[in-house]
Amino acid sequence: MIQINYQDKRPIYEQIVEKFRQLIVKGVLKPDDKIPSVRNLAIDLSINPNTIQKAYQELERQGFIYTVKGRGNFVSGKDKWMEDESAETLGAFHDSVRKLMALGMSTDAIIREIRKTSDQENTEIKKGSEDA
Repeated sequence: MIQINYQDKRPIYEQIVEKFRQLIVKGVLKPDDKIPSVRNLAIDLSINPNTIQKAYQELERQGFIYTVKGRGNFVSGKDKWMEDESAETLGAFHDSVRKLMALGMSTDAIIREIRKTSDQENTEIKKGSEDA
């Protein structure tokens, strides 16, 4: 489910945060799904449990997960963080479309690129579901 890239310059905890965010946003992990315990994930990834704990704290701070004492960590529902992320991403998308059009790209060509990206994402989501 989570793989660490030791060639990546980012700290390991940031990679873990990013991987969980992707799994949650793409719907591979659903609201109220239990995520692996700190100990189990540390063993699976062969890394220090403190690193996992730091990642989980950051995910909780960002609103992606919540903790239930004695039961573990669970995926939060898609609420405020999803709205904020969507609004920010759509703003960047609109800016990109404007730039592409100013560079002479047609609406049809932009739509083809969107479909191509969507097809690639759907393939990755399907693969992620199979790996989970």
